[in-house]
Amino acid sequence: MTKSNPVTVVLVDDHPVVRDGLESMLTTESDIQIVGEAQNGGEALEIIPKLRPNIVIIDLMLPDMDGADVIRTISSASSDTRFIVLTSLAGDEQIYRALEAGARGYLFKDMARKQLVIAIRTVQQGQRYIPAEVGSKIAETFPRMDLTFRELEILEMIAGGLQNKQIAPKLNLAETTVNSHVCRILEKLNASDRTQAVTIALRRGIIRL
Repeated sequence: MTKSNPVTVVLVDDHPVVRDGLESMLTTESDIQIVGEAQNGGEALEIIPKLRPNIVIIDLMLPDMDGADVIRTISSASSDTRFIVLTSLAGDEQIYRALEAGARGYLFKDMARKQLVIAIRTVQQGQRYIPAEVGSKIAETFPRMDLTFRELEILEMIAGGLQNKQIAPKLNLAETTVNSHVCRILEKLNASDRTQAVTIALRRGIIRL
């Protein structure tokens, strides 16, 4: 892209200071133009189809919805706009979900300014931008062991302080069935007990409190 035909960018982040900082940083680049901003997922879903930017820089932690859901919704409807995640979330599951939703780049907020500029230009050219710091997070837990929907339900209840005998009636399951699910959860997360399983799941972004 050139100055006369710049890469158009929309910023999606719920913190005005972050958006202002990104705009100040990126407007110094002659081939990049900020064309819009959104402070939550709802606004993003409204303005992105209207503005049709080349690139959307989006945080995953939005006040009304997961940023990955915004990426998935827009990407499934149009291939014109490409997404770069810029977030403080460093769990491998958060990275996996964003990439599976359609993100073409993934950056942490503490990375150098020049990496974001490089990411924008790289993604605009149709390539992915996954820096080594992000790739190493994925590599730590490869191969990936997905939890089932039921296992996620139970894990979230464990994180909420419930015991197996309390979980069973809430899910209309026998306690022995819950016990079996918990055993599989521990195995998949390579955890020695319930507390460690919750700790691992929170760190990796599998669940949130």
